[in-house]
Amino acid sequence: MLTSISPLGERARGNRWSVTVGAYLLGSLLGGAAVGGLLGAVGQLLLRPLPLVAALVCLAAAVADLAGLLPHGRRQVDDTWLTRYRGWVYGFGFGSQLGVGVVTIVTSAATYAVLALCLLSGSATAGLAIGATFGLARALPILVLRRATTPVVLRSVGARLERLSGAAGATTAVVLTGAAVVLVAA
Repeated sequence: MLTSISPLGERARGNRWSVTVGAYLLGSLLGGAAVGGLLGAVGQLLLRPLPLVAALVCLAAAVADLAGLLPHGRRQVDDTWLTRYRGWVYGFGFGSQLGVGVVTIVTSAATYAVLALCLLSGSATAGLAIGATFGLARALPILVLRRATTPVVLRSVGARLERLSGAAGATTAVVLTGAAVVLVAA
């Protein structure tokens, strides 16, 4: 899905890449904030903050990623939107779904960990902040496509992203482990 919103594709569809990507980033930020705030509010009603449980969630997610134990969702955003709607509409729609996390293909247990952390924060404000950060972080990789203005460059960027996916997974496990350490120390 990431390479479907490129300067090349947007130009071919008569859209401005910057407008579509701006809507995509905003949608992802707001989607993450909405689900995070909602889960944080539920946690605020039901729980008190549980940093040790949150640390265990982070460690479990890191182990699940490294061991390949992730239950994968198979739903992808509807690519017929690319020809049906204006760029800002599908940009916002794709971004919102990406920011929510579990309504698209899930590639890391970190997605589930973030949702659990929003709930375990026991705070609507903290959940909103966690969710918004997650949503924005999920959307930012689209910016690597800014120079993909020809088919050759687009294929090259797509191939490079595919090659980096393993390193990204390992980095995610390290970040989750670091988060667990911080939560225990707090």
